[in-house]
Amino acid sequence: MVQVAEATLGIVILAAVFYDLFQSVVLPRPSVGKLRLSPMILRPFWGLWRWLGTRDARMDRRENWLGTFGPVALIVLLGVWGLSIILGYALIIDALPRDQVQPPLGDFWASLYFSASTLLPLSYGDVLPMSPVARVCILAESATGIALIALVISLLFSLYGSFQRREELVVTLDALAGAPPSGLQILETVAGHGMPDELLATLDDWRRWSAAVLESHLAYPILVYFRSSHDNEAWLNSFGAVMDAATLVLSTIDSEDPTEGHARLMFKVGNHLVEDLAWYFRFKNAGIPIVERQEFDDARERLIKAGFSCRESDAAWNEFTSLRSLYASPLNQLARRLAIIPAKWIGDRSYLPHVQRAGR
Repeated sequence: MVQVAEATLGIVILAAVFYDLFQSVVLPRPSVGKLRLSPMILRPFWGLWRWLGTRDARMDRRENWLGTFGPVALIVLLGVWGLSIILGYALIIDALPRDQVQPPLGDFWASLYFSASTLLPLSYGDVLPMSPVARVCILAESATGIALIALVISLLFSLYGSFQRREELVVTLDALAGAPPSGLQILETVAGHGMPDELLATLDDWRRWSAAVLESHLAYPILVYFRSSHDNEAWLNSFGAVMDAATLVLSTIDSEDPTEGHARLMFKVGNHLVEDLAWYFRFKNAGIPIVERQEFDDARERLIKAGFSCRESDAAWNEFTSLRSLYASPLNQLARRLAIIPAKWIGDRSYLPHVQRAGR
């Protein structure tokens, strides 16, 4: 009975690891499975890592610490997968009759050593399988080791390729949006330099960027934790700035040129990204714009000074709150979850009057 229980536990561990590997690495789409190892490791691990990082008052050391989480978490995941596979096969090997392996394995630790030396290319030939069942088990583990190495290599290429593509537009947006970025600054810069075509190109580029991030970051959620590598930059802040710029175009700027159509397409794809990220992280949309009326009025005045023709204040505010309420709360929750440096209208907004009242 002990041997049966041992073999059963080994099979269950292997099945769980193989399922998690398939969902996390092989399947190119968001996983809806609940019995997975990766989220159970990443979320509490990030909570501890974030808590340690935010203890430091110096911003540079804080960002350096939080920026190491993504690569470290990836190494931890790979280690957990590999150790779990070794443990699963060790339990199965230890459940076999002693005469099926020569020399006979004395205890579980000897089986664990045999399993590790089989999965990794370190076998010295000091232990040999003798029966057909033992040989099949060892061949299966050897094949698993080769497959694991291939999956790790493909995962690394996919992750860092997606990360580099994501960061290209984040870096180039600095010239328009500033650092930290602001949607209002995007519109002011475009108007100040007389570059309406640049605004159209930015909206189109970020619409494609949103679609690419939607696919890559939900297929490989660990990418969410990879922080931007430059000071005062964060991919979430840059995305939020472009969303705010599109929202201001749709709600506040009185225009009949093609800009409104480009802004609406960007808004739809970007809002889809926010909805799916909120679904993955289990955020609930509070349905509020998280921007005060005075902040909006100040932004409207700045747009008028920049040369834009703006709609009447009350009508623009109503449309602005309606549109921004669709994405503001989940975006803000994610920014606070990731401990991102606050930008204009994005990040830690706990000082706002309506937030303080809700807290009380």
